[in-house]
Amino acid sequence: MSNIAVIGGGPAGSTCAALLSRAGYNVTLYEKARFPRYHIGESLAPAAMAILRLSGALPAIEKAGFLVKRGGLLRWGGEDFAIHWEHVFGKGLHSWQVERELFDKVLLDHAQESGVTVHEGTTVHQVRMIDDRPVGVQWRNDAGDAGYDACDFIVDASGRAGVMGKWTGAKREDHEVFRNVAIWGYWTGATLLPDTPEGGLDAVSCPQGWYWTIPLRNDRYSIGFVTHRDHFRERIAQHGSREDLLQAYIAENDDMREIVRGATYVGPTRVEQDYSYVTERFSGPGYIMIGDAACFLDPLLSSGTHLGLYSALLGAASVAAAVDGRILEEEALGFFERRYRYVYERYLSMVSLMYQQYRGKETYFWHAQRLLKDGDRRQIAQASFTKLISGMADLRDVGYVNNDGRTFTTPQIPISAVSDPQGSSGLRLVLDPKLGLASV
Repeated sequence: MSNIAVIGGGPAGSTCAALLSRAGYNVTLYEKARFPRYHIGESLAPAAMAILRLSGALPAIEKAGFLVKRGGLLRWGGEDFAIHWEHVFGKGLHSWQVERELFDKVLLDHAQESGVTVHEGTTVHQVRMIDDRPVGVQWRNDAGDAGYDACDFIVDASGRAGVMGKWTGAKREDHEVFRNVAIWGYWTGATLLPDTPEGGLDAVSCPQGWYWTIPLRNDRYSIGFVTHRDHFRERIAQHGSREDLLQAYIAENDDMREIVRGATYVGPTRVEQDYSYVTERFSGPGYIMIGDAACFLDPLLSSGTHLGLYSALLGAASVAAAVDGRILEEEALGFFERRYRYVYERYLSMVSLMYQQYRGKETYFWHAQRLLKDGDRRQIAQASFTKLISGMADLRDVGYVNNDGRTFTTPQIPISAVSDPQGSSGLRLVLDPKLGLASV
């Protein structure tokens, strides 16, 4: 039986590990932190329902009682753009607004319950390679123990650390025009904009960037602002603290002032660089990179966790097909690479398009977006836009077009995209009789 090492226990790593273990493989997961631990990225796309059902984690997520999300509202360029999942997909489709420290722990615990050997507080500090192929990992933990485990395949879910990228020399390309910074904190007693769908997030644009408001359980709200790093550096120098700057950003916008009217700030104030990047290759002999280990994108469309879960499903199917010999490894990894890169580029195109709606605004943020040469400049119809950002189009494109774990119907979706390799590989994702890939 093949031994598979998964580096990283976030949503991508834990989901991929659970899928592979449930398919009959020996899986060992190494996570440098001990859960629960804080993480940003609280708003999920509804495609998560389908993927978590396949991994078996959906009952545990539903039991955790996260706030149900049925869409969102974008106040963008002076226009309101309401997104209702059920209006497009039918009754029952939803996602969640989650506290990531709990969400991630539920998924990691589920992976362990699915048969994965989980090592928390454990760092992979060396990957042993023979002829450009990984054959094992050197690890050490926070108790002072160290060791070596042989493996047949590595799934790199190490996030921005990019373990396999470093060991294989794969270059990471930053998108120069998306060098953004996010600053955020937490309030109680805030409100959402009128006409926001139940449990939905609000995104509000302004000349210098955009704001988010994400409702969580217990009347708690995550509220933040994303702007270009140059603007952030200029403004932080003018304020005594990060909290002062966040409060100033909120006070400068009419909509945000209304959202926090009567609310109480409970902090803490956090800042993170949201620099978008893509690794030159997502896979190689004996390994794949999933989630942020492969690529990261501006958080405007809440794509981070979706890309992680989607790549986990795609990666698990590709690895299973390769290690079983059902599909040649080169072909299986080629399928994974093309499909994941395609989806990332599609989100990149859409984020670019939305920023382009502020052409003419002479600020650091919007001027930087005008420099972007890639992307679809056509206006996206609301229905197609909703289908794309839901993540369901991505599942359809790899052949998973039936019910979301048999709970709702995904209609055929006409999509304009950067490039579509579907059919060029002649492969699709299959679930029966076993997770993997098959010829179209």
